[in-house]
Amino acid sequence: MEKKDLTHFNIQKRAYMVDVSEKKDTERIAIARGEVIMQRETLRLIKEERIDKGDVLAVAQIGGIMAAKQTSQFIPMCHNLLLTNVDLEFQLKEEDGRIIITSQVKSIGKTGVEMEALTAVAVAALTIYDMCKAVDRGITIAKINLVEKRGGKSGIYRRVE
Repeated sequence: MEKKDLTHFNIQKRAYMVDVSEKKDTERIAIARGEVIMQRETLRLIKEERIDKGDVLAVAQIGGIMAAKQTSQFIPMCHNLLLTNVDLEFQLKEEDGRIIITSQVKSIGKTGVEMEALTAVAVAALTIYDMCKAVDRGITIAKINLVEKRGGKSGIYRRVE
């Protein structure tokens, strides 16, 4: 693997936000994925919408979308981006008590949306934990990663598993 210079440090070796003003606007797409592991009974309660706090997946969907839109507020070097689309999907794996969360984020701009896609998954997973912790404190959030990104000078990246 080729070593790249870090670009988030100025001449005084202090952190700064990278200047992207000279970059071309291109369509940017990022897909991220993660999973929430729980007791099968907890997953059944979610599926049947019997968690006391409400519809877990609906709230997690909204939480993930809101988080993607606010990513630059809590990731210090992220640019504030105009997102053109944020979507999340939840795949219930009842046989082993897992929910697979996949987010897709789109923008037309000068910098990628990977952090927004990852943040959407992370906050959706945390929302699931928050809403279900009263019935299952052993819930685990795992394997949050970038699956794919498109756009910009670096082109396409696809995770190889």
